[in-house]
Amino acid sequence: MSVVDLAPEAAAQAPVAFLNRFHKLGDDFFTQLAAQPLPDPHWVATSPACARLLGLPPDWAQRASLNALEVLSGNALWPGMRPLASVYSGHQFGVWAGQLGDGRAHLLGEIATPAGPMELQLKGSGLTPYSRMGDGRAVLRSSIREFMCSEAMAGLGIPTTRALCITGSALPVRRETMETAAIVTRVAPSFIRFGHFEHFAHHGQHDALKRLADFVIDHHLPACREAADPYAALLQAAATSTAEMIAQWQAVGFCHGVMNTDNMSILGLTIDYGPFGFLDGFDPHHICNHSDHQGRYAFDRQPAVAFWNLHALAQAMLPLLGNGNGNGNEHADAASEAALAAVEPYRTTFERAFRQRLAAKFGLRGERVGDLELIDTLMRLLASEQTDFTILFRRLADFDSRADADNAALRDMFRDRPAFDAWAARYRERLAHQGGEDDDAARRVRMRRVNPRVMLRNHLAEGAIRLATAGDFSEVARLLRVLEHPFDDPAHPTAQDDADAGFPPDWAQSIEVSCSS
Repeated sequence: MSVVDLAPEAAAQAPVAFLNRFHKLGDDFFTQLAAQPLPDPHWVATSPACARLLGLPPDWAQRASLNALEVLSGNALWPGMRPLASVYSGHQFGVWAGQLGDGRAHLLGEIATPAGPMELQLKGSGLTPYSRMGDGRAVLRSSIREFMCSEAMAGLGIPTTRALCITGSALPVRRETMETAAIVTRVAPSFIRFGHFEHFAHHGQHDALKRLADFVIDHHLPACREAADPYAALLQAAATSTAEMIAQWQAVGFCHGVMNTDNMSILGLTIDYGPFGFLDGFDPHHICNHSDHQGRYAFDRQPAVAFWNLHALAQAMLPLLGNGNGNGNEHADAASEAALAAVEPYRTTFERAFRQRLAAKFGLRGERVGDLELIDTLMRLLASEQTDFTILFRRLADFDSRADADNAALRDMFRDRPAFDAWAARYRERLAHQGGEDDDAARRVRMRRVNPRVMLRNHLAEGAIRLATAGDFSEVARLLRVLEHPFDDPAHPTAQDDADAGFPPDWAQSIEVSCSS
């Protein structure tokens, strides 16, 4: 494979100006090469919301002058694009895996947008020097899942990479069975991961490690430059943004499924959607990834895993920490102390953010003695009965606090009705302390802003995938529109709206997702 055999520039105008700052880091960080062309591509789906984020015109995908279908299928380049695959390393399932890298992704370049500089990346675009015996391709099934979840998370307000579009092809790709190829165009301020730092630290390339840290500070976290130790400030910024992100995951019941250090964003973005899932019944120990045989990435372990990953990042950054004070052991001690101090705020940030989000989900204002016990009691009841997580909290917003109210729609979600009744009495008493202005109607509005009506449950994604496999992409587009506004009630509900927000069908329990998903 030639590293200079780049695809020709399209006979088309570029829709945006390219900045390409990552390229300036140098050859240690990437291999410059083109994507492998996707034969006879077709559109599968586009995200109008992501296009607006980038400042693209509404008809960008159809404009002949842009030739977007060919460009975003790896068959051509817009002027200014400089495709590359970056190198990184990482811990996978807690074990050092060595060099990894963009095995099936190509960074097309960085563009100027109304939201600031954004990188465009193709995923599923063919072999790179980091493919590790893989084929470098992605299949339609996994591409639809990543596309829809990227945009669903954005709709929920959770920090995430975005997805502009999917292109597909009849090109056969073998996974468990023979499937067809697809490419997702991903968007993010940066795709730099914890694993990028681990790579250069592991290879003793401390100059490159410093260049990487300086790049992140200068272009993404400039406030860190004003700190006494800018690199410790960078590490702390990663710790706090990761804590905020994980708190949001836990609050909506999102399971990532493969929280390897190479799948952790230095900017605290949710990245790399593979065997993800949203909880149906509330099972704190739920394992969404059927490749995770030990349950390392179970739902309730995600906060601890993120903290472990931050320690791996801290270990990688040790050569930069401590402000160069002392020599030998003195510097090592200073660096270790700086690293521990920088990641420690993860604990308090996560606990505060998660506590605040739970209080909002329960509609509680202010803090009162007994709130944590009140929340914990219901969460334990949910876990014991594996009550539907999303529907329970949506119905909780409609809780009638009058003494004679039966709240049947909520009560009927529990087998142990006396246990619910006892909890409801305590909840009613707690709400009474919130003041006359915070009546049920006001609380309902607040709670519906944080408790989504509809989520990208596996059975909804599976339904869209089955139709798309047969050549019908309409359900992907329809679901995308719904997931962009997950908190809103439809003005004129239909049977489909009820199904989207309803309990999963029995067959949903048989859906399995793994690292190939």
